[in-house]
Formats: sequence, structure tokens, C-alpha cells
Amino acid sequence: MKNKLKVYRAMHDLTQEMLADKLGVTRQTIIAIEKGKYDPSLELAFKIAKLFNTKIEDIFIYETGKTAKKE
Repeated sequence: MKNKLKVYRAMHDLTQEMLADKLGVTRQTIIAIEKGKYDPSLELAFKIAKLFNTKIEDIFIYETGKTAKKE
């Protein structure tokens, strides 16, 4: 899933580590989400949107028929 997480993170002057700490996830999770290799759970997507005071669909762009690569 495409997303604007890196853009929102930069707008709020947060490092990947800082964002991960605020969300209770690992830095590797943030990296994977930003690269589109991992789709966050609905709960995590809501946490991210709430943290940035915006809607989920402003950060995450759903593409019909496409899923993240499973490694």
C-alpha cells in the first residue's frame, strides 16, 4: 500500500525511532511501512492518523487489487 508516512513524519520533525516509540512499534516496522513492504494493521493505521491529527486515507492510499509483498 502506498503511503505518505515519511512525508508526515518529516513535517513533524520525527525520526523513525521517535515515531516508533510514540506508536509502540519497532523502527524496522516504520521502515517497512514507509517502503510499502508492510501494511499496518487497522489499529496501527488509526494510531498513526491520530498522532498526526489527520484521517487514515490522508496517509495511506489504498490500491485495489494490490497487496504488500510478503517476505
